[in-house]
Amino acid sequence: MLTVMASDMGWSAELEQARLLAEWPEFAGEATAEHTKVIGISNGVLQIQCDSTTWATELRRLRAEMLTRLLRDYPDAEVRDLRFLAPGAPTWRHGPRTVKGRGPRDTYG
Repeated sequence: MLTVMASDMGWSAELEQARLLAEWPEFAGEATAEHTKVIGISNGVLQIQCDSTTWATELRRLRAEMLTRLLRDYPDAEVRDLRFLAPGAPTWRHGPRTVKGRGPRDTYG
């Protein structure tokens, strides 16, 4: 009954995406899940933050295999790609009053 109602309301994709996010450790495996964190799904791309460049590189190599399994196990999630992000430089954009754009630059010169 809940499945029928979710389908009627157009929530099938959102529920399937939530299930994928909740089941990430089982889908990816415990070892991989310890080194990754799902950021979210944006425009059909599942974004995964890795805790090291090594993990990001290895998972990029396995992307096609993981995407095939994802499409098979979560067909209604509307995910069409995976993006593995390596840790980057620290961000200085904190708080509600951040300025969009390039931000402050050197004024001497």
